[in-house]
Amino acid sequence: ACFLDSMATLGLAAYGYGIRYEYGIFNQKIRDGWQVEEADDWLRHGNPWEKARPEYMLPVHFYGRVEHSASGAKWIDTQVVLALPYDTPVPGYMNNTVNTMRLWSARAPNDFNLRDFNVGDYIQAVLDRNLAENISRVLYPNDNFFEGKELRLKQEYFVVAATLQDIIRRFKASKFGSTDSVRTVFDSFPDQVAIQLNDTHPAMAIPELMRIFVDIEKLPWDKAWDITKRTFAYTNHTVLPEALERWPVDLVEKLLPRHLQIIYEINQRHLDHIASLFPNDVDRLRRMSLIEEGGTKRINMAHLCIVGSHAVNGVAKIHSEIVKTQVFEDFAALEPEKFQNKTNGITPRRWLLLCNPGLAELIAEKIGEDYVRDLSQLTKLHEFVDDDLFIREVAKVKQENKVKFALYLEKEYKVKINPSSMFDVHVKRIHEYKRQLMNCLHIITMYNRIRRDPAKLFVPRTVIIGGKAAPGYHMAKMIIKLINAVAQVVNNDPMVGNKLKVIFLENYRVSLAEKVIPATDLSEQISTAGTEASGTGNMKFMLNGALTIGTMDGANVEMAEEAGEENLFIFGMRVEDVTELDRKGYNAQLYYDRLPELKQAVDQIRSGFFSPKDPNLFNDVVNMLFHHDRFKVFADYEAYVKCQEKVSELYLNSKAWTKMVIRNIAAAGKFSSDRTIKEYARDIWHVEPSDLKIPPPNEPRDAGQDKTPNGTAA
Repeated sequence: ACFLDSMATLGLAAYGYGIRYEYGIFNQKIRDGWQVEEADDWLRHGNPWEKARPEYMLPVHFYGRVEHSASGAKWIDTQVVLALPYDTPVPGYMNNTVNTMRLWSARAPNDFNLRDFNVGDYIQAVLDRNLAENISRVLYPNDNFFEGKELRLKQEYFVVAATLQDIIRRFKASKFGSTDSVRTVFDSFPDQVAIQLNDTHPAMAIPELMRIFVDIEKLPWDKAWDITKRTFAYTNHTVLPEALERWPVDLVEKLLPRHLQIIYEINQRHLDHIASLFPNDVDRLRRMSLIEEGGTKRINMAHLCIVGSHAVNGVAKIHSEIVKTQVFEDFAALEPEKFQNKTNGITPRRWLLLCNPGLAELIAEKIGEDYVRDLSQLTKLHEFVDDDLFIREVAKVKQENKVKFALYLEKEYKVKINPSSMFDVHVKRIHEYKRQLMNCLHIITMYNRIRRDPAKLFVPRTVIIGGKAAPGYHMAKMIIKLINAVAQVVNNDPMVGNKLKVIFLENYRVSLAEKVIPATDLSEQISTAGTEASGTGNMKFMLNGALTIGTMDGANVEMAEEAGEENLFIFGMRVEDVTELDRKGYNAQLYYDRLPELKQAVDQIRSGFFSPKDPNLFNDVVNMLFHHDRFKVFADYEAYVKCQEKVSELYLNSKAWTKMVIRNIAAAGKFSSDRTIKEYARDIWHVEPSDLKIPPPNEPRDAGQDKTPNGTAA
């Protein structure tokens, strides 16, 4: 969404393509501390922003078989599903430019199940239309986890096949795809079209474009491959091995038989090339193959994307380094120039102007309104870091946002919180690598300290944790239950009073993020170093006047670089330390034995202190922490708790805290998605952003003035 906003604001002729899911990410309800999923029937009351475009409906083929003849390969006896596009306008910021997001919905053809030698069960045939239309029924809710389901592969090919037909139709209709009497000349295709693959989910676009060029347009293979490679670029979004897409060959063979043949051909030529450069290096061939042998044969979609693209990028400096030196090191050694970095960004239109008008207005009073389109201008705020009035105003806006959020929480969730406490916020998908468990251990530690010495000064905190767990992710669901169990005890202990409150924020989503982020004092970004590709919540908090406690991971590294490490609360192992610990072997028991407060917290979880009715409830969690914690929670616990003490100490000094906040906001300019998109445009798509403001429709304009001065459409 941020990228679409930036592309329109920068005047790029760009389209966002995807699936119009009937049911989006589930709504999360918390019942008795457990996550319960509900279907998100978001279209129930209609969607006024979309316009169905049946005139652009396109067929998508599945199953069938391949027939080879002198004239080439033919994919026949297929089942057809229709793709109906729905267009949503994407307006640029105050520049009279409107781009399009086109989402495809699956429709059965009208003769579905009626064209074959049908026994005459007309009713059943019409009911069976649902089978085809299920393709766009529901979004798979997994976060960083690959589940090789046939319906998911159908969804991936569905969006790819419809989109590529649409792109080629548009290319042929334009002056560039000028036709001679025989066929379109596709030589200029990569100069007019750039396709960015958002992770490996649309990877089938590579064999699909090859199929169109070779089988339908009758281009020679080498020509088709050259055009294909120059058209595609691939963005990697994760390094977790369980998230990488590896489709079973037999599933692809059944669903997309021609595409499997094309992938085999791509792989053969790829491996021939490697073998010519590294003779007798069979292990390298095995590592770099698109096909993984052993057990069930699988297609490594990331390898397909790398081989079929002219550019590959990660989404933060540290992530792009890991991609180059670890995950895809063989490929990077071969073509180092192919690998790039494009650090993620967020749109300041949604994530400042819309969600935090008070702060946006305060900034505009000091440095003017131009920063909204050029966020680098925020550096001008450095001049006001010692301005007492400005410091007070920034603190006042934050306090107003906190009161407003406290009121919202009281109205919607019937929970009362103290708006003068520190709002310590950890909102993101629930996953072991994001280490919500480490936050939980810190909450228990604070609780134990308050009970041990109730008279001691304690900086009051409201800890807010929110996020959805994938429905099939048992450990993530146990983490939610644990947080709620701890909250139950902490919030009802009279010895604690209002010093410490724990809230699990139900059904965390963008609209709720827009409320909680402007009210946050402390942003938790505590993933194990080397696991969070970038993160963007971290940037949203920084722009909205929160301070960050975090590891040197993802974009946190660059945030510290921009603001100065002394203006973030950085703690814990760096990537090198994690690597070294892996080499030595991580032994959780050591930390448990060495750290009495950690031992106490873990023992309380284990003994049923937080689950008296079921003392063994959290056995799985404790067992994981001791015996198979890939993300080394105990190893960073001590540094995290000490760092949190520094946070509390600074919070006592409101003026020093707010000065650090101002330094952070002043350093947030790099993290605009406008900067990110300019880099994609110049380094990958080879188009120039335009700041031409198109005249509004009510003003005359020159007939000669071209709406899009850019060649390529991304």
